[in-house]
Amino acid sequence: MKAVTTDISAARVPPTLGVLLAGGLARRMGGGDKPMRTIGGRTILERVIARLASQCSGLILNANGDPARFAAYGLQVVADDVPGFPGPLAGILAALDWTAANRPEIEWVLSAAGDCPFLPRDLVAQLHEARARENAQLAVAASGEQSHPVIGLWRVALREELRHALVVEDLRKIDRWTARYPLATVTWPIEPLDPFFNANTVEDIAEAERLAALDDAS
Repeated sequence: MKAVTTDISAARVPPTLGVLLAGGLARRMGGGDKPMRTIGGRTILERVIARLASQCSGLILNANGDPARFAAYGLQVVADDVPGFPGPLAGILAALDWTAANRPEIEWVLSAAGDCPFLPRDLVAQLHEARARENAQLAVAASGEQSHPVIGLWRVALREELRHALVVEDLRKIDRWTARYPLATVTWPIEPLDPFFNANTVEDIAEAERLAALDDAS
């Protein structure tokens, strides 16, 4: 299976590979794959792909377990290579390693949670613009007064430093790792809806249905 590829304007952003992080255990939903839940007649994962495909030079999916369950989406599935479900940093590392091995011309990876169906349509461009403007090594998203470090830009060249932090230092929190580097943060408004709303619980699915109706009408 190959990564889904889409041309983007090189004048706006450097070539950027997108990784959809779906490696979590979804304990608050009773297990299973959160991105496969349906809202507004489409799976959350389908909505995430639709938002990011035109912004990235390719998409891959970080997930553990049998990759065949995602076959309908046509994405390359890349599993964590750090055991024990250590969290999203392991998925980001897996994506950086995959990019270095398979798309060596690409220097940047965008990570996004696979359960965020309303991602901004200018996410990649805005993060790159802030990173370049602030001469930062990394860039992450925020909305309102909340940071969303799982949604960010990562330089492929930092993958060995990330591997050391994960494997040797047992570091797990993204914001502890990003604190080591010059970091740009881009904040989006939360009206009419928070673009980084994510469905963590069964109750969130009901709210997502309401927001999907707003989003689809925009």
